[in-house]
Amino acid sequence: MGSEAAESEAADTEATGAETGLSARDRAVLALERAGLPGPGAKERAVRERLGMSPTRYYQLLNALLDDPRALKHDPVTVNRLRRVRDARRAAR
Repeated sequence: MGSEAAESEAADTEATGAETGLSARDRAVLALERAGLPGPGAKERAVRERLGMSPTRYYQLLNALLDDPRALKHDPVTVNRLRRVRDARRAAR
């Protein structure tokens, strides 16, 4: 995806974020997941730098967001993808 397209999609998502009632922090957590960072080290660094929280807290918030209907309305593609991953990991236990 080109830079202009990514910026346009981010702007569209931000506009709908206010409509869904999600906080800026919740929208930022979903945006970080949507970004698809290359590896665990990069993701943890981004969580600390961009969001100012520990990775543990980030994953707690993310897991709660996956069960929040407002998050599904805000970003259905990301939330459904993450729900499938979570469900597959639970089934593998």
